[in-house]
Amino acid sequence: MFKPTLGIIGGGQLGSMLAIAASKLEIKTVIFCDDIDAPAQKFSNDFVHGQYNDQNKIREFISKVDVVTYEFENIPYETLNEINRIKPVLPKPSINRIIQHRLAEKDFINNLNIRTTRYTSIEKKSEMDSVEDLLPGLLKTVTMGYDGKGQHPVHTLESLDSIDIDYSKGYILEKLVKLKKEISIIITRFSNQKYEIYEPIENVHEDQILRNSKIPAEISDKILNQSKLWATQIAEELKYVGTLCVEFFIDRNDNLYVNEIAPRVHNSGHLTINAYNVSQFENHVRAVCKLEQIPLQKKSNAEMLNIIGDQITHYRNKKFSENEFFFDYLKKDIKDKRKMGHLTTLIS
Repeated sequence: MFKPTLGIIGGGQLGSMLAIAASKLEIKTVIFCDDIDAPAQKFSNDFVHGQYNDQNKIREFISKVDVVTYEFENIPYETLNEINRIKPVLPKPSINRIIQHRLAEKDFINNLNIRTTRYTSIEKKSEMDSVEDLLPGLLKTVTMGYDGKGQHPVHTLESLDSIDIDYSKGYILEKLVKLKKEISIIITRFSNQKYEIYEPIENVHEDQILRNSKIPAEISDKILNQSKLWATQIAEELKYVGTLCVEFFIDRNDNLYVNEIAPRVHNSGHLTINAYNVSQFENHVRAVCKLEQIPLQKKSNAEMLNIIGDQITHYRNKKFSENEFFFDYLKKDIKDKRKMGHLTTLIS
């Protein structure tokens, strides 16, 4: 059976885990990354270093692979589209283009009659004067930004004076939900109406960075079923191929809202490596490389803890129990608020 060589754009921890999953399936991988120290190169068969708009490097990368995927969404659409003309890119570049832009993403979700928090486009400061009914809110750049970057909580119009904002970047203002908890759904879609869906994962954030995740989520059956249905509808409408994450808010009245879509494997799904027979990473590789779809089986309840910044030093010297699984992302530099690894604990 022919097994394609998989190109992965991006060389961080998600790229590493995709390459590890591919190796298990005897799929060769080539990492293309703008970071010369990208840790994913340690787990791949080949590595192309260059800027994502470097034509020579793009051509070199294309020549080495049969199909291409990516570990993060902020890759120039032009680059993905150019590669897609020669070798298939999955998920499709057009999907990434929608989800790169928060306003387009919110419009897409609302057009499916799926609930999000209220929102509006903000292109100049004077527009804030007419949106007081959306406060308290979160002002986000429409593009780029993750782990809280490019995001500004706005409680009152007066509080804007203390925030340095370049309105020329384009923003979206989202009304804050009276939050009860956050969950995510990881779904892998193989083709039309063919998918594997993981149970909802309950998440806790600190300083807008995911701190820990657990299954099972402590939610009602109604929320469980609705979150799975909405994630499936989104994946089907996008004609998505690969693993997708949908992040949700639950408010104090037990109403469900879609917060964001991540067109890739996701931090909250790391626990699937140990808690399921097939991880989100292996399923992504299976889907984009057109391999066999295997029914999901949950093996254990689990909790996952993100290891941030210099916390990694403690874990590198720690001994672990049989039900604990430590993942060191092998990043060269330890930085404040940087995800350096994670620990998954299986719970009987």
